[in-house]
Amino acid sequence: MKIAEERRAIDQTLDTYRDLLDRLTDEQFAQTPEAGGWSIAEVYAHVLQSTLGASIAVERCVNGTCDTTRKGLNWMGRFVLFFRMFPVKVKTPASVASKMNVSKISKEEARNLIIKCRHRIEVIAPRLADETGIHKINHAILGMLNGKQWFKFALIHLKHHLKQIERIKNKFEG
Repeated sequence: MKIAEERRAIDQTLDTYRDLLDRLTDEQFAQTPEAGGWSIAEVYAHVLQSTLGASIAVERCVNGTCDTTRKGLNWMGRFVLFFRMFPVKVKTPASVASKMNVSKISKEEARNLIIKCRHRIEVIAPRLADETGIHKINHAILGMLNGKQWFKFALIHLKHHLKQIERIKNKFEG
């Protein structure tokens, strides 16, 4: 998939998040499943903060303000970026979780984060054409990613969590 196609796919996926947000009540958004796990509000906080973080990684790679290395993706990174999906249910590593404050956010905060994500993607996507691929930042699960790989990861991660939201909604309906 080319950068322009990935950008459109990210925009469409963010539209899906926005549409879903408009269809959920405040109670549905904040409710924690009885069996445990994250509420939809916590999923939104995680995935949107992660998307912002990925956009910062893209920017640093494009600007060359990170490591230059021959190291690359590990086996999980190769799988995820090739198949555009996670092979297993992945738990956020403690090193990442400690940096991300995943808490219940309001629907208004979620709307604002969607707007921020859109803006960051809009600003950084055109700059990816100049990305050399030699500047990389470590992803806790996938290995060393360059800017284009971080951009692709953002889309894959956004879509992955839409599936999680559907599972949460099904728990409430079932």
